[in-house]
Amino acid sequence: MPSPSTAARQDKRTAPFALTQDADEAQRHAPIYAVIVDLLRKAIVEGSLEQGTVLLEGHLAEILRSTRSPVRQALRELEADGVVSRFEGRGFVAGPAGTAPRRIALDPAMLGVDREPDVARKTLGWEVIYDEVERDLVHLSVFGRYRVNEIELARHFNVGRTVVRDVLLRLESLGILEKDERLRWVITALDAKRIHDLYELRSLVEPAALRAAIGHADRVEIERMIGDLHKAQRVYPKVSRTAMDNLEHDLHVQLLSQCPNKELLGSLQRTRCILTLSKHVLGVSTPMPEADPFMSEHIAVLQAAADGAPRKAAGLLRDHLELSCEKVTRRAELVRETFALPEVSYIA
Repeated sequence: MPSPSTAARQDKRTAPFALTQDADEAQRHAPIYAVIVDLLRKAIVEGSLEQGTVLLEGHLAEILRSTRSPVRQALRELEADGVVSRFEGRGFVAGPAGTAPRRIALDPAMLGVDREPDVARKTLGWEVIYDEVERDLVHLSVFGRYRVNEIELARHFNVGRTVVRDVLLRLESLGILEKDERLRWVITALDAKRIHDLYELRSLVEPAALRAAIGHADRVEIERMIGDLHKAQRVYPKVSRTAMDNLEHDLHVQLLSQCPNKELLGSLQRTRCILTLSKHVLGVSTPMPEADPFMSEHIAVLQAAADGAPRKAAGLLRDHLELSCEKVTRRAELVRETFALPEVSYIA
């Protein structure tokens, strides 16, 4: 199996989304959410994005080829400035509070981005190298515990130590890395026991977080999640890894984030390495299964949530996590048994 870093260099991946060619240098180097703020603000002020246009987080992320997190942050910034406003708790509209929603089809041209842009947006800081490092280390975690050489990592990507530390700290928060007794960075092994332990924690905490989240969740957004799952089911297995990851993120991150108990959410943070493992292994190191029941299981959980049945939703989520534990454990075993240890230059 070629190392993830080698594959990534051959692939020449682009940044999360692209701007038109006349974007200025300052905009190129801004944080992703700040670029989205500028795009939306300009489109609204100049009128290409008409007042009352409904702005849904997922749809904007899809158009901009971004994750939902920076889109969410951008919308909040614009709401604070009065550029966009909420309507009936179902999303945002272009315009100040009181603007009536209008069902206008949103397209890339309205936001000033190309459908197939020629110039990829470049970012500074940890975002530049994060995805590749995450993929390298998650693959290695399946094989055991390895030390990350911080100096070699910086040299490998030709970046500064500050950038490297930002990446490593983020990976530590997700449970992918930890410090050893000599304060050196080491990959936390994802063996069968740890996978079981993480799922045990998830089975205890996620259903409780879901029960609390349902009362604060946007029903329209939940129905959007259900719709996306149905669409994926119709074309499966011709579903991209990114799309599959987004479907997992909808339930296990986005919906649960509505839980007002931040202590519950904090305890789940270090279990995110499980979702990261599935994102980088499914369909890459292991083949896509002929049928994956997770979509039906997610639909059942989300439908119960949409129906306002928190106890039923929590029970269905607990059942789903129990089945997922067995599935992920088997996939990790398959990787260890079938593929060679990835070669990564910055691993000691």
